Amino acid sequence: MEESHSLAVSLFSEILMADQLARSRLSKALPKGMELSHFSVLNHLTRTGVERSPAQLAKAFHVTRGAMTNTINKLEVAGYVHVRPDWDDARRKMVTISPAGQAARDAALAAIAPVIDDVVAKVGVDKVRTVLPVLREMRLKLSKFE
Repeated sequence: MEESHSLAVSLFSEILMADQLARSRLSKALPKGMELSHFSVLNHLTRTGVERSPAQLAKAFHVTRGAMTNTINKLEVAGYVHVRPDWDDARRKMVTISPAGQAARDAALAAIAPVIDDVVAKVGVDKVRTVLPVLREMRLKLSKFE
């Protein structure tokens, strides 16, 4: 049991340190004025290709509605998203990416791609392919606790 506990602590320590370092490196590579949270929302809206409510976005990113509303407001001010009332329920809003948001997301992706590619190259493509399913499974297991 002690060895299992030690392994778990070591694993999560490495994940948390890697997360901190990755966020720092990516944040520095993003275009001026763009935060990692902004890129993440724009990337999500691009990948899904559908409108989302602020509540749906908050759930997808595991953040509070208030935090997501703050991010959406900043993206709207920048012209990166359009926010409209939900036609079925006027109390709700729907968020979609704008053409300017798509361009900003593409520019951000071009800026961070070399950083990501460099790390993958240094670690090794085969190692990344091997660990990716394990990390994905861990993410799915952890998401069931919420």
